[in-house]
Amino acid sequence: MSERRLVSTTRECPGRLVPVGDPVTVPANTFVTITQSLGGNYTVVHNGNMVRIDGTDADALGLEPTRLSFVDPGDGKISEAQVWEALKSVYDPEIPVDLVNLGLIYSMTIDQASQAVTITMTLTAPGCGMGPVLVGDVEYRVAQVPNVKRVAVELVFDPPWQRHMMSEEAQLETGMVF
Repeated sequence: MSERRLVSTTRECPGRLVPVGDPVTVPANTFVTITQSLGGNYTVVHNGNMVRIDGTDADALGLEPTRLSFVDPGDGKISEAQVWEALKSVYDPEIPVDLVNLGLIYSMTIDQASQAVTITMTLTAPGCGMGPVLVGDVEYRVAQVPNVKRVAVELVFDPPWQRHMMSEEAQLETGMVF
């Protein structure tokens, strides 16, 4: 969505300040301007600040929310496939491709004993101001997976991201085929 749209929140809504990623709450019945919608997340202007609203809270903006639905395996364990599915639901705020297909997720490990997931990721550029917001998106979405009690995200810049790290699908989607 590239058109700006004024809406009133239907309920209190959590968000993260752009670009620092600090948590904020947008009160119910507050006017905000939606400035961007990419990957199921929304950027709004509230009190002069840009705020990232997760797509799972889109109903607070009067929109259809993103549904993350994971079946609990019933054995108390974290499903690796579900963690990857959660990671694929996080999109770069400027490129309409998920972080996995962009090649930004370098590794993911699960510690079943402590029910923790550790993710090592990068950004398309070290100076990207959206780093804290993307880290928050990853933490939030992976925490939705059954049996995950803790999510740790390490942001690294070595090795630096390069276009060849993108999946073939992402290269086609963005026109970055080489």
